[in-house]
Amino acid sequence: MDNNWSLDNLYKSYKSDEFISDFNNFKVDVNDFLNWCNDNFKNIDNSKEKLEIYIQKLDNLSKFDTVIGYISLSLKVDTTNSELLNLISKIEKILVDFKQIENYLTLFLKDVDNLDNIIDSSNILKEYSFILKEAKDKADKLLDNDKEYIISKMSLNGSNMWTKQWQQITSTLSVEYDNKALTLPEIRNLAYDSDANIRKNAYLAEIKAYEKIDIPSSFSINGIKGEVIEVCNLRGYNSPLEMTLKDSRLDKEVFDAMFLAIKESLPKLQKYFVKKAELLGHKNGLPFYDLFAPISNNTKKYTYDEAKQFVYDNFSKFSQKLGDFSKKAFENKWIDVYPKKGKVGGAFCYSMQSIKESRILLNFSGSLDNILTLGHELGHGYHNLCLNNEKYLNTTYSMPIAETASTFCEHILVKSALENTSNKDEQLSILENDLSGTLQCIVDIYSRFLFEDEVFKRRINGFVSKDELCHIMENAQKQAYGNGLDHNYLHKYMWICKTHYYNANNNYYNFPYAYGVLFSKGLFSLYLNDKDKFIEKYDAMLSITGKSSLYEVGKFIGVDLKSKDFWLSSLNLIIKDIEKYCEINL
Repeated sequence: MDNNWSLDNLYKSYKSDEFISDFNNFKVDVNDFLNWCNDNFKNIDNSKEKLEIYIQKLDNLSKFDTVIGYISLSLKVDTTNSELLNLISKIEKILVDFKQIENYLTLFLKDVDNLDNIIDSSNILKEYSFILKEAKDKADKLLDNDKEYIISKMSLNGSNMWTKQWQQITSTLSVEYDNKALTLPEIRNLAYDSDANIRKNAYLAEIKAYEKIDIPSSFSINGIKGEVIEVCNLRGYNSPLEMTLKDSRLDKEVFDAMFLAIKESLPKLQKYFVKKAELLGHKNGLPFYDLFAPISNNTKKYTYDEAKQFVYDNFSKFSQKLGDFSKKAFENKWIDVYPKKGKVGGAFCYSMQSIKESRILLNFSGSLDNILTLGHELGHGYHNLCLNNEKYLNTTYSMPIAETASTFCEHILVKSALENTSNKDEQLSILENDLSGTLQCIVDIYSRFLFEDEVFKRRINGFVSKDELCHIMENAQKQAYGNGLDHNYLHKYMWICKTHYYNANNNYYNFPYAYGVLFSKGLFSLYLNDKDKFIEKYDAMLSITGKSSLYEVGKFIGVDLKSKDFWLSSLNLIIKDIEKYCEINL
């Protein structure tokens, strides 16, 4: 069976007449829209009429997300294709103009004093009340159009090019192992192997391979972070974190409450790693190469067909809507399954709301963790499904809430799997996988946040060398994991293999995972209390995530996200599972 995704619903080829026509129309429509903005947003006369026309024009451009999606997705599985690289560069230039269109709106709204009255008087604008008010709220942090345009144009040859360099050198990196040349995803998948020697040797080979690319990677990360700092300064933000929180629709009080709860809980969370080290025979904490080691005798590898059936069955127990969605993704070839040369590592879900479809990239090797990853990415797709009845412009949600539905779907798989087996070895394997993944999203994410925060602080004063980057990463891991990790076997090159550091538009893409895990844990408790009523409200909650702040989303579902107690209650659920885990004797 062909386990590559199909993009035929988008276009047959980037050389097809349909793609070429849409690409050219996209370019023309964006240019025409830009000219319209330039002509009409010189003053605030007839604000209501101008805003209505603007919204309708912007919504009309949504149909071209297939053009962007097709090239972006094609490039993810063929990173060295020069024709695709050329096309994505052309699209990025168009998107610079598109960004200027958005900036025109924000700067126009800055001078509109009666926005609430204008919105209330228009049936068209009422639908977009949140995004209009959000744009006005950001106006003070936006430069004039000429300066913003220059920043966007320069980024194409700055941070954007650094990102592409990193993508290419990591996706084509050969790792020498056992007289074979493996890709980075293939070597990292060996961390789940049942053989301790394979895990350790794969880790050593991975670390050694990074030495080939640590210098260009250090230039990539410095180039990206340096540009972000300069842009933040120009716009008047105190820090990249402040800008990220604003873009994430996340109140600082919510962020602080969550991180304070995590910091307080770290000693109890670290007990998992100490116990796992003990189970594997280590005396000084867990060496990084055994972080994902199986501890039970259940070392079964799953076929992809078994993984699909497992996901479908357990999703269907939660709701038939979720089960049917996963089946649709499988049957319509929305998923690219296996590692291959030239394909990026990791996993993601890409949504195209104009055609109400998603595409999912995996690097599947057959572990239970891979199955949870499949469920996680389908969760993203389900979130997009719940937005299908919303206006296109109300379907863009922020990073933290993006990790909620995906993590919730992982919980469904884990809890269902635990309930449906009486085999102690299987239960142990499932619990281990759940805690391992959950604590990656809290403890390891905490280390990644500490790393990125420190890099930003040092980058202000100059270039951060590869050795400094390694030192910062090791220190961050020591702070987050404590004595749970063997400090002689850390992963100093984690800053190279994690894609989230290499995107100037998505800074601090680490804490959203912690947010997603803890928020979804709280949601799962609500689900267990009233399953029938919860499902309907859960879907409704997902549908408003493109037009609400995160705090308002929490209020809708019935929780106070500014309360540290909420986050501690979610963390305590994890701590209880760790206590069960610590009672295990092999």
